Amino acid sequence: MRTTMRRVATAATAVAMTAALAACGYAKEAGAQREAKKKRTGPLTIGLLLPEDQTARYENFDRPLIVKHVKRLCEGCEVVYNNAKSDTSAQQQQVDSMITKKVDVIILDAVDSEAIAGSVRKADKAGIPVVAYDRLAEGPVSAYTSFDNEEVGRVQARSLLKALGDKAGQGKIVMLNGWEADPNAALFKKGALSVLKGKVEIGKSYDVDRWLADKANESMNGAISSLGREEIIGVYAANDGMAGGAISALRSGGFDPLPPVTGQDAELAGVRRVIAGDQYMSVYKPYEPEAKAAAEMAVALGRGRPVDAGTTVDSPTTQDIPSTLITPIALTKDNVAETVVRDGLWKTGQICTAKYAKACRAAGLT
Repeated sequence: MRTTMRRVATAATAVAMTAALAACGYAKEAGAQREAKKKRTGPLTIGLLLPEDQTARYENFDRPLIVKHVKRLCEGCEVVYNNAKSDTSAQQQQVDSMITKKVDVIILDAVDSEAIAGSVRKADKAGIPVVAYDRLAEGPVSAYTSFDNEEVGRVQARSLLKALGDKAGQGKIVMLNGWEADPNAALFKKGALSVLKGKVEIGKSYDVDRWLADKANESMNGAISSLGREEIIGVYAANDGMAGGAISALRSGGFDPLPPVTGQDAELAGVRRVIAGDQYMSVYKPYEPEAKAAAEMAVALGRGRPVDAGTTVDSPTTQDIPSTLITPIALTKDNVAETVVRDGLWKTGQICTAKYAKACRAAGLT
């Protein structure tokens, strides 16, 4: 038995050494190719891959802001853009296309952070650094920028508890968490649970497929049927789209007044619901500093310069990734004017249509 174990251990050691040497050789090869590709001067070609077009932010804000900051930093630089429309396979093909086009850097917001790891490795092997944007892709990414996503969950949870007040012990809440393929969803949930546990009873909790509003609506209807209308005192919805689906289900279920519902992203429909009192809060994540950080990281990597980042984070596959994390802000009807309106995310005229005119006046927006 001892001889067998010794042989197994020796074999395992040999395999480990072989793997380590292979990994070292791979790293040297990728590093050499990256060094050869670095452009100290002249225009760069930067690939921008965003995950979906259901959430308004990506097409309306992230894309134009990233392009603006790249152009500001890098005269003559080109941004080549694709949106995966929530299709993991499509995004993998888009990375392959960027490699074929020999772009200098890729800014990647992954549809599925685990599934994209092989594509990130391909890019790395081709000498193309990858900036993980908003979601931390697995694989050898060179830099990462996002919001403090656990803090997003804590902000939502603290707001919900504030809205519930003394009612927190008088019923149950429903949790509508984000899509489990999105690593941010797990961080939002972790942050929220760190605040909610022991303070309020969670009656039902769902991970909502692809963050879809209609799936959130289905889950909310299921929770109402299971728990009963009298038991539900609040809803943790991880983003504004799902909050809208939940509110529709609550109205159909006869809730009047509506219980407090959280959200995230400060989408126009969500901001209007906040002003009207239908949705208690959203989370405002100023896209400008996130987009600016991504552009700065991409240009630095393309120029062969070190990334200027405030901290480091670890993914399941890569440690000490240079990272810039931005602080989220709780958005309620009390601070719409000094957040999303002041920063130019939405104009008062966009928010305060005829339907919301009275609520806007009450909130001091008009």
